[in-house]
Formats: sequence, C-alpha cells, structure tokens
Amino acid sequence: MLSENFLVSLGKVIVQIIGEVLYFPVWWYSVGFVRQVKNVFGLWRGEEEALGFSVWAKNIFTPMYGQYDWAGRLISFFVRLVQIIFRGAILLIFLALALLALVLWLVLPLIILFALVWQIIK
Repeated sequence: MLSENFLVSLGKVIVQIIGEVLYFPVWWYSVGFVRQVKNVFGLWRGEEEALGFSVWAKNIFTPMYGQYDWAGRLISFFVRLVQIIFRGAILLIFLALALLALVLWLVLPLIILFALVWQIIK
C-alpha cells in the first residue's frame, strides 16, 4: 500500500515538474516579460521623480529666489536649462540601460540554450 502511494505521488510530482519545465518558456516570454516591463517602467518613473526632471521642466520660466527682474529671470532660465539638459541626459542613460536589461531578459534564455547545445556537441 505504501509503495503504491509513493509511486502515485512520484508520478504526479514528475508530471508536474515536466509541465513546469515545458511552461517556463511560455511564462518567461509572456507573463514574466510583462512583469519586467512594468518593473522597468516603475523604476524609470522613480528615477524621474528622484531627479525631479518634470519639476525643473515645468518651472523653466519661473524666476528662482523671487528675483523678478530681467537679470534674475535670465540667470534662472539658463541655470534651469542646464539642469534640464544634464538631468535629461541622466534620465536617457537610465532609460537606455533599462531597455538593455529588457533585451537581455528576452535574449538570456536563448544564450543559455545555445551554450548548453554548444557544450553537448563540442
């Protein structure tokens, strides 16, 4: 009786493991990829918030420190313009790295599969 239960349970476990191994690529390129896109978008929004890019862009024509004369407005504009350029560059670099991570997410299983096949036939 015990050996029959063990064999039935072992069979179920083996079938479940085979099913999960076969489902892995489907999950990786569908649900997993969508989850990673959401994570990258959330990270990008967090980075934009941390840099305050939209705040600097919204207030580009607002004088800093209440200096409403022409010199204060001109200096404030150029200071903010430089800040927007540098913060925008940092944000673009972060976006490029995030997109590279997504491409790596898509390509990594193929690279691993190629390396396994290469080791088998070599």
